[in-house]
Parts: sequence; C-alpha cells; structure tokens
Amino acid sequence: MNTTSFALRHIGPNLQEKKAMLNTISVANIEQLVYETVPDDIRLKNELDLAPAMSEQEYLNHIYELSKLNKEFKSFIGLGYHPSNLPAVIQRNILENPGWYTAYTPYQAEIAQGRLEALLNFQTMVIDLTGMEIANASLLDESTAAAEAMSLLFAVRERDQKKAGINKFFVSDTILPQTLSLLETRANPIGIELVVGNESKFNFTKEFFGAILQYPGKDGQITDIKTFIEKASASRIKVAVAADILSLIKLEAPGKFGADVVVGTTQRFGIPMGYGGPHAAYFATKETYKRDVPGRIIGVTKDTNGNRALRMALQTREQHIKRDKATSNICTAQVLLAVMAGMYAVYHGPKGLEFIANKVNNSASTLANALKSLDLEQINSNYFDTLQIKADAKKVNTEAEKQEINFYYPNAETVTISINETTTISDLNDIISIFEIVTGKTTDKIISISETKTIQNELQRQSNFLSFDVFNKYHSETELMRYIKRLERKDLALNHSMISLGSCTMKLNAASEMLPLSWSSWGNIHPFVPIKQAQGYTTMLKSLEEQLTEITGFEGTSLQPNSGAQGEFAGLMVIKAYHESRNDNHRNICLIPSSAHGTNPASAVMAGMKVVVTKASNNGNIDIDDLREKAELHKDNLAALMVTYPSTHGVYESAIKEITQIIHNNGGQVYMDGANMNAQVGLTNPGNIGADVCHLNLHKTFAIPHGGGGPGVGPICVAKQLVPFLPGNPVIATGGDKAITAISAAPFGSSLACIISYGYIKMLGAKGLKQSTETAILNANYIKERLKGFYPTLYTGENGRAAHEMIIDCRDFKANGIEVTDIAKRLMDYGFHAPTVSFPVAGTMMIEPTESENKAEMDRFCDAMISIRKEIDNATKDEPNNVLKNAPHTMGMLTSDEWLLPYTREVAAFPLEYVRDNKFWPSVRRVDDAYGDRNLICSCAPIENYMDA
Repeated sequence: MNTTSFALRHIGPNLQEKKAMLNTISVANIEQLVYETVPDDIRLKNELDLAPAMSEQEYLNHIYELSKLNKEFKSFIGLGYHPSNLPAVIQRNILENPGWYTAYTPYQAEIAQGRLEALLNFQTMVIDLTGMEIANASLLDESTAAAEAMSLLFAVRERDQKKAGINKFFVSDTILPQTLSLLETRANPIGIELVVGNESKFNFTKEFFGAILQYPGKDGQITDIKTFIEKASASRIKVAVAADILSLIKLEAPGKFGADVVVGTTQRFGIPMGYGGPHAAYFATKETYKRDVPGRIIGVTKDTNGNRALRMALQTREQHIKRDKATSNICTAQVLLAVMAGMYAVYHGPKGLEFIANKVNNSASTLANALKSLDLEQINSNYFDTLQIKADAKKVNTEAEKQEINFYYPNAETVTISINETTTISDLNDIISIFEIVTGKTTDKIISISETKTIQNELQRQSNFLSFDVFNKYHSETELMRYIKRLERKDLALNHSMISLGSCTMKLNAASEMLPLSWSSWGNIHPFVPIKQAQGYTTMLKSLEEQLTEITGFEGTSLQPNSGAQGEFAGLMVIKAYHESRNDNHRNICLIPSSAHGTNPASAVMAGMKVVVTKASNNGNIDIDDLREKAELHKDNLAALMVTYPSTHGVYESAIKEITQIIHNNGGQVYMDGANMNAQVGLTNPGNIGADVCHLNLHKTFAIPHGGGGPGVGPICVAKQLVPFLPGNPVIATGGDKAITAISAAPFGSSLACIISYGYIKMLGAKGLKQSTETAILNANYIKERLKGFYPTLYTGENGRAAHEMIIDCRDFKANGIEVTDIAKRLMDYGFHAPTVSFPVAGTMMIEPTESENKAEMDRFCDAMISIRKEIDNATKDEPNNVLKNAPHTMGMLTSDEWLLPYTREVAAFPLEYVRDNKFWPSVRRVDDAYGDRNLICSCAPIENYMDA
C-alpha cells in the first residue's frame, strides 16, 4: 500500500472490494461501467491538466509555506470585519471536531437535537440583542442579509402601496460599501429603485416603502435611528437596521425603537476574519413577517411523548416547495459559524460580553483623547469603536505600513480606526506613535484604559439581554466542554456512519484539508487589506480558480458566491449582463425542467426572469420535444435554460448536447446547476456538454464540510463570452472588466473555506479526481444492485445504470400503511441518517453513497434497508402500532419499566447484530411538526409558556 497516496485514504473501497462490487453489478472493470453509464459523445478525450498529486505531508508543507506569504498586520480597518478572540474550548471542540463539522442540515430532527439546540441559542442571542420577536438560524453574510431585508420589506408592502407601485427604497449613505453594492445587485431585477442619501436630510414621502440604516455607520458615527424610525413609521415606511452585534451590548436594541428588520454579522463573536468568511450573518424581524423570513428558523415543539423537542420550523418556506413564488432563493445557512458564535455568547454570558464591549468602547475613547492631545480632530460625536481622524491619509498610511498596522482611508484627509476585542494598550501606543511621527508632536503613553462617555443617553442600552440559564451557567472551560459534548452526542454525523443523501454528496472531509483553517496566518487576514499583504491568499485563490476552470472546461471562475443559491443567482446575473451588453435587454425567459432543484426557479425570479417550466418524459428525462417547442416559442425573449447534469433523477441524459444546442439556436445561454458535479469530474464537464455557466457546490463535490447546514461555497465558472461580467467588489478590485455588482460581501466570498477545496484538488490530482468520480458511480450502482428486488429504482440510464445517485420508489408501501418518512425514521434505529426523502419525487428516497464509503459500510446500509423492507411486509394499514410507525426508539423507551408494544425491545433497538457494536440513540421520539408551526417558539423560552391551556 502506498502510504503517501491521498487518493487511497479518500476513496473508500480498496482494489479487492472494487473487484467484488464490479462482479456484483456484472461488469468486468470500471471502464466498462463508465462506458455503460456516461454517454460516449460527452466523454473527455484528454486527462485534466492539473499539477501532480501531493501527499498529505507535502500538501501541509506547501500550504504552510503559502500561509507565510500573508502578512499578519494589526487590522483596524473595520467595515464589518474585526479581529476577534476565538476561545480555545470552542476551537478545539467545535471548529476542529468532525462531530460538528461533518453533520448534515437538520432535516431529520430526531438525530440533530444538539445542533438544533445550539442554533436555538444563536437565535435567542440575536433576538435579545436586537430586541426583535423572531430570528432565523443565520444567513450568509451581513450584506446578503441586508439585501434579504430589502426584499422582505418589498414583499410585505401594504396593499395600497403595491397597488400604487411604490418601489423606492432609501439607503443611508453611511451603509457599508459592500452592502450598497449588493443592494444594487438585488434591487434592479425585481423593480426596486434605490435612493442613497443623508438620513438626517431624508424627506419622508409616500414614494418610499422602506429604508435601511447602518448602526453605527461605516465611519463609526452613531446616528439617531430612534427619531428616524419614528418619522418613518408615521409615513408608513418600514425600516431595516444593519447593526454591529458587539455594539448592541452598549447601544439600545433597534427593536425597542420600532425597527422592522435588524441584520448584521456575528463575526465579532469569536470567528476568524479569514479574508472575508465564512461568517454567520443574523436576521431578526417581527413575528408578523414569519412566513417571509429567508432561510431557516429553529423552533420548539413536542415529540410523540409530549416532551420538548426542536426542529426546523415553517418548512413550507423552503424554496424547494415555493419555487418561483419564493421571495428568496436561500436554502442554506452558516450553521457551523452560528453554532460557534452562539457558544461564544454562552461562554462569556451577558457579564462577559459587557466586559468585552466596555473594553472596546473605552479603548476607543482613550485613544481619541490621546490623539486629541496631538491636536488631531476626531469627527465622531457619538461612537462605539471607530474614530474618524482628520489627517494626511497618505502620510499616515506610509508610517502605519512600516509598523505593520492597517487603518481605513476613506479619502485623502481622513483616517478611520476601528478598535476591536484583541486591541491591547500596547496596540494603542503603537497607533499613537504613528500619529506622533505624522504630526511631529508627542504625547504621554497610555498606561491604562479610561472610561469616557461616547454614546448619547437616548441611544444607550437599557434593556436586559441573555437572561436565560444557558447564557449564565457554562462560564468555566470544564462546563462548556461538557455542554458542547452533551449536544454533540445527540447528533448523528459522518464520524458515526454513512450519510447517503442524494444531491448532497456527504463525502469525507479530510483532516489534512481542515487543519490550516485553525492557523492564524489564514484566519487573521482582513478582506480589505492591500493585496500585497495577502499574497498567500491571492496565490491560493488564483490557483483554485484555475483548477476549477480546468475541471469545468470553461474560461474563467469567480469564487465570490458563498453558497450554491448565490452561485445560481450569480450565474443568471452574468447571463443577464451578457444579453444587455448585446442590447438584448428583452431576453427574460428562463426555461427550467420540472425536475429542477427548487432554488432554480427562485433564483431566476430574483434575477428578473420569467420562469417557463418544461416537461419531463416518462423516464424522468427532459422532454426534448416540449423543450424545443418552448424554446422556439420564446426565441425572441429566451435568456437561459437551467439544467442539472446528471439529471436530478440520477441519470446521464444522452441528449444533453442536443438540449444545449436547442437553447443556443434560439438565442439563449445554458446555465448548468453543479449539484451533481461529483459525477462529472474527470469524465466530462459543463463546457463539453455545451453549457455556458455553472456553479459548483464546493461543500459537496470539493470536500468543504456541510457543517450541519453550512458553510457552503458556490463559485461560478463561465465560458469565454461571460468572463467580462464576473462579479466585482467596491473595495478590492476583482471580477471581469465589465463586472456586475457584488454577489456577496467579501471580494472572494468565503476565502478561508476555499483552502479545503484547494487541498482536495492538490492532493488528489487529475488521476485521483477521476478515480473519485468513477468510484462514486460504482458505489451507487452497487447499492442499486444490492437493493434490487426489495426497492424498485425509479430511473436509470439507457443501459440500466445509475449515475452517482439513484432514486428508490417507496410509494407502493402505502398499501401497508407505511410512508417514506417512516422508513427514514426507522433507519435511525439502525444507526443511519436517511437518504434524501421525497425529492425530486414525492414518496421516494434518493441515495448517494459518494466515493468515500467502503464496501462494508455500504453493506451495513443495504442490510438495514433490506431488513426494513421485511418489516414493511409485516406491517398493515389496520395496525399502525408497529416498529416503523413508532420509530425512532429512544433509550428512555427501552429502559422504561413499561413495554406495551407488540414487538420486543431487541427488535426496536437492535434489529441487526452490527447495531450492538456502535449504537446511536436518538434523543427524542418522532417530533410533532404541526404543533411546532402552530405554536412558533424560536428562542430559549420554555415550551410550557406556550402550551395549550
């Protein structure tokens, strides 16, 4: 065995296992299987042009040398990003713990109670600090959250405002520059007119439906949002506030002043800057708008026994259901980062957070007083952490760089300095020394932090926050470590067993890919530092762009989109810009197959396009006759086709080149959804099948972990004609020469997470990537064959083969009174997370084993599914008191003195012998979804407060 080969560690089956699996599916070798599965006319003729594969040690040495090219200057830039202290207990037990970072989105609530509780803590923290009624479980970044707030306020306009076509949205000129850019991106396609101006001079007229304020502003000044919100409310203008979360310890909650939405980032709560992300944004609003909130809300409900249980609430808001009627295309969150930020609040508690906020505020005021003694003018009259100094920006910059310090320079006469949690007295004296050199004057050194009032009385916080027990009892490391472990044990993650989710590609997230995320030389870099200070990042990101461009067969890549949904939207906006550059502004029809991911139509509507759905044929493929008819019908206005390949049904459609040609013949561009790219890498690619743009889910195909529901990264790769339109950033130059405005806040999106995919490609190389794809296809077909005769496979290719995933049909089991959900819950008793349930076809399961699972693990899964099939045969409609309907079974049930069920405890808990060796116990019984929606609770308030009388 070659112990230096990463591919042998990443790919599950060894040569002997592969041979046995090939024999089971009746093919001589992998080449024959691929020939029978992938249409020959789309196969790549040459191997990918990538650097030779590195061993794990070679890669770690390489990434360490790259990290040294980043310059860890002290950053006082601000603009929404600040150095912070990540408590070691959270770093070691969450960020570096596969029990947390390899878990899937908590759709199966019974085996996700730990994550759900951590997210409920996060929501409670946000609700308390913002003064709002409900909050979601995080969004992608602050700017995205602000854009979602604008969209929500547009959607909830009063009836007469909608009738009158009121579409103006006021934006304070103190908004963060990256947020303004994103608001511009989102506003135009859906018909919102932005008006940017000075909030103190705003004329409250009926032309406006909403407004957004920055609190404090980008320059640090705290404006009187209380008066603005009062006047806006009187004029029926709804107000969103983008608030710095740490400042809300000192500033009164915007909700107390009547704000309608409050958004921001929780990066300051212990999350590394990471050159822009990933970071968990927050979104809080009034309960009145709960049906319009983007993303996910974690809610409290009951289980079958009436015990408290948690779940994702209001799931009808999911875009897979709402499709083109959705107000947002967001279907993910930043769960891992939200969990960490929530734990930061748990660890420090209200008193600890007050200490940190006071230290930051007092350090800023102490520095202001010292600079004043140098006869420097400090402009801000009310501030939390940021000073505006009138000085020669060029001279200051020159001296600051010599001392390895970064400030922000909004113009030639102004320097802004943002103090943060990590700032020391020594740092303050270093800052003073710079201004002493610039002014030629001297002042006394700071020897202690003094307290000066910097916030006007009416804006100072009066309301309490974080009074629940969870924020007041885990302040020692021992206690927090045990609390985190207690939650972890309630969750099933990849470190326990295979998670075979179709369309979600839950593969190995190798430790060697993850290790660099903890290094300060990657984590401590502000996204707006001068490029020369981020050469490690620049080199890595440029190389990753080139790798992805090669893999997809395109000409250019943007890493900016920080989720798959953002990638969809970015791809469509690039197509839109391309058409507009050719004076084809009228092209607004987007064809979408009926089998497409639900985010596809939502993204198209967000991009200002009109969705036209095309039919599927009986075998699940795109109905080409219907597609051609609709393409020709709309040829004068056709903008794009959105297509997933292999199809959402797990099939390589042989007519894909004909499909893309039909679109091109009628003036449209082809967007390929990259959800199933794990079945293409090294065998074919989007460029080869005739697509023009695709997004890639780096958190699927390219090994970024799902983190319990995020982070995700969704870069877009584009053909030559679309390269000029790749998205830009208002602070750091990026994108094409005709760049569209920003898609996410940071220039390169979630740069820190991109290191994972960079390492994955570096260590696999061209040969390993191709082997991974081939093995993913082999594993899926092996499971398909093992389940043959027990569960029918719904769709297959022309030679009877599946792609990297397959759909089994469970609809006939209704005759036995069994639903597909019952199978999902019973799998928990066998120690497995269910495959994807009822997507894309209701009553089915979509299974994707990935390349990382070995034969033994797949056999355990298949044995479980076959055992469940026998249990189904013994079930009847007339007797619902059976092992499937009662699943999952908890330890409490099994250890109860009373057992009245018509089967044994052993059948319930240990249905197969292997389960005894590694038993996972669901912590609650089946949750009551309907109760949780009728009684929406999304904070730590005890459920008894909401119980029916």
